[in-house]
Amino acid sequence: MRGLSISGALLVIVIILMAMTIRVRTEIVGESPPLAVHVQAERRLAQWALVPSPIGPLDGPLTVPVQGVARTSLASSWGDPRGGGARAHHGIDIAAPMGTLVIAAASGRVERMAENPAGGTTVYVRSPAGKWSYYYAHLLAYAPGLQEGKMLLPGDPIGYVGDTGNAGAGNYHLHFGLSRMYPGDGWWQGVPVDPYPLLAGSGTGR
Repeated sequence: MRGLSISGALLVIVIILMAMTIRVRTEIVGESPPLAVHVQAERRLAQWALVPSPIGPLDGPLTVPVQGVARTSLASSWGDPRGGGARAHHGIDIAAPMGTLVIAAASGRVERMAENPAGGTTVYVRSPAGKWSYYYAHLLAYAPGLQEGKMLLPGDPIGYVGDTGNAGAGNYHLHFGLSRMYPGDGWWQGVPVDPYPLLAGSGTGR
């Protein structure tokens, strides 16, 4: 800094420091959204490992969501390996003949009806209080009149048992999932919990 006075040199240093600070702040702000999403995902993964059953009261007891299937015939598949061990099963599989009526396990509003490679023909129903989501997958087809926004009561028709998605050809069953929902969660979010104790009659979620 030859030729500069002490005050001039200090001014240059201050300008450099200000530029560095602005750059750092810009980089942090730019990285905040994905970082926040990553942290949220990590938190949910930790919750999945720690929550084997509901962590709050359901709005009511669960009805077995496949017509004619007794509670005593249900078997837990929670945590079983899927995809060659790449993931764990978060739900319960209820086997039944193709076309068997699938009914609402609890009251709620149809939040999403969609087709996807994993679940095939699917339905997401949000509980009246918004704290729970009920997921019905591998359906053969939807029940007549089912539409997003429709309010359901336990036992109302949802669809029919099928083998769509990654169920496997001829492996007719309903995949039923239960998720604890938090404020702001979309239909694709929530913390999966084991529905078997609530369907088999060994728990009520209360």
